[in-house]
Amino acid sequence: MAVIDPEFLAFLRCPVSRKPLVEQGDWLVSTDPETRLRYPIRDGIPVLLEEEAEKMAEADWQSATQDQAGAGGAGNGAPAE
Repeated sequence: MAVIDPEFLAFLRCPVSRKPLVEQGDWLVSTDPETRLRYPIRDGIPVLLEEEAEKMAEADWQSATQDQAGAGGAGNGAPAE
């Protein structure tokens, strides 16, 4: 499982919506409820390319973003418990 430095994660944004990202496992998830995109982290490197993004089902997106909110706020980079 990749772990992105929280200070670095604070600078990253979804390339489509420009919204903050939260880390969930080997993915960075956009906090934008309209796009619900996630981007892979490969070998510790976020791949923030639109063509690499996957659209998440609404329930999965809500779970991913709520997990991060419960860990201290969206976009803080803290791992979900």
